[in-house]
Amino acid sequence: MEQLEFLVSFFTEHKFLLTLVVIAVFMLIRRLLIKVIWGDSNFLSEEQRKWISRTKNGSFTMLLLVTFLVWRSEINEFALSLTAIAVAVVVASKEIILCFTGSIQRASSRSFQIGEWIEVGSLCGEVIEHNLMATKIQEIDLHHGTYNYTGKTVTFPNSLFFTTPVKNLNFMKRYVYHEFHITVKETANLYPLVPSLLAKIDDHSEDFYEVATRYNHVIERHAGVDLPGADPHINVTSTEMGDPQVHVRIFCPTERATELEQLIREDFMTMYCERVLKQPPVTIAEDLLSDSDSNALHC
Repeated sequence: MEQLEFLVSFFTEHKFLLTLVVIAVFMLIRRLLIKVIWGDSNFLSEEQRKWISRTKNGSFTMLLLVTFLVWRSEINEFALSLTAIAVAVVVASKEIILCFTGSIQRASSRSFQIGEWIEVGSLCGEVIEHNLMATKIQEIDLHHGTYNYTGKTVTFPNSLFFTTPVKNLNFMKRYVYHEFHITVKETANLYPLVPSLLAKIDDHSEDFYEVATRYNHVIERHAGVDLPGADPHINVTSTEMGDPQVHVRIFCPTERATELEQLIREDFMTMYCERVLKQPPVTIAEDLLSDSDSNALHC
């Protein structure tokens, strides 16, 4: 009993040492909990990432609360003396305040969760962690239409939520509206190629069309808007230079978007060479080959 009273009085007099002990205990507990959640997994699942984020945020909040209780009297005295320089402190801590309020804004609006795809300005990626100060994402190459991870981890402050719109792209993790265009130099009527190209796209989409249609309806019900649908769409326009251009939009599995784009481009160029240029597709390349290479090609 006397030892307990001695420890209480000792730590009461030495609050800085008590704070260090509290921090060490919280860090140890947090490390053990994260280790238990991580387990033997080589790759973290979305559920594991959520629990790790909750553990980090919860331990940080509890640490702040305990530290405030330990230093309560000193904080009260400091707050009274802080009135004269309150304006200067607010200005100096503007970014920190914006980060805290940005975190509150994100939580209240439920704009995204861990594991979802988001776009903030020019940044696109999957959310892997968020706390009171910052959000961390695994960058995804959306702007080039590949939808692959770049291997880069991006951390940005939560204050960005007040100045930049946040787009939730989570439904794109499975299926995506993939758009691309094909430009040709020869002035020609491309409309007769559209039905055949649509038929080719239907052939490529046959194995996933029904699932894509159901998933499209699910997104419509969830978002409450009328989406374009799962059917492919082709639009013929021209560039600023007057070159004919074919715009293609397909609704397809995200991981197959690049593959399908290449197949559709190949189908279009084959039909374009055969029906518009009136020559086999390889004839264009043969003009650049030597006689021996050309003979070898036809062997």
